[in-house]
Amino acid sequence: MTVKKIKNEPELLKEAIRVGTRYFEARGAGNFDPTDHIDMKVRAIYLLLVKDKVIQPLASKDDNIQKMRHKLAIWISKNLPDGHQLLK
Repeated sequence: MTVKKIKNEPELLKEAIRVGTRYFEARGAGNFDPTDHIDMKVRAIYLLLVKDKVIQPLASKDDNIQKMRHKLAIWISKNLPDGHQLLK
């Protein structure tokens, strides 16, 4: 299965990581260092959102970093206010 790109996906992912980091830290799950690789942040945020039942987990055969990135971009796009610049 190929991942269908969504409009502004790189920018949405960046916003998802920003918001997800705040969620991660507020939940007491830990802190990210500025030197932490983006993929490590994506995986940690994705796993916490799945654990908290905020998003549906990927099928085990689709459990890879690219699909996690896509899933986070979709998550944030559904949680941004109507009219947000990233949704235009």
